[in-house]
Amino acid sequence: MTAPVTIPVDDVEDQRDTTIDPDRPWIVLVWNDPINLMSYVTHVLQKLFGYDREKATNLMLDVHEKGRAVVANGSREKCELDVFRLHEHGLWATMSQDN
Repeated sequence: MTAPVTIPVDDVEDQRDTTIDPDRPWIVLVWNDPINLMSYVTHVLQKLFGYDREKATNLMLDVHEKGRAVVANGSREKCELDVFRLHEHGLWATMSQDN
């Protein structure tokens, strides 16, 4: 029988701030992807969040040019729902606490 092998654990994970502050608002991020057309992303942002065409277009351009955009904020539960709805429309979205 061989002795168990010990694998070192990377300390990078331990350095991340994983605390959740209930007083900090949450944000919803939409990320750039190579699949969805810019016009479709604009349409989804208008449909889900009620943004006018200009605001939705500006957010879409941030996604396209900067790689991501904050499209919504609020309580954790609201942001979870927003991310779910964006996923239902085929967009890559995540949420995190605002800095």
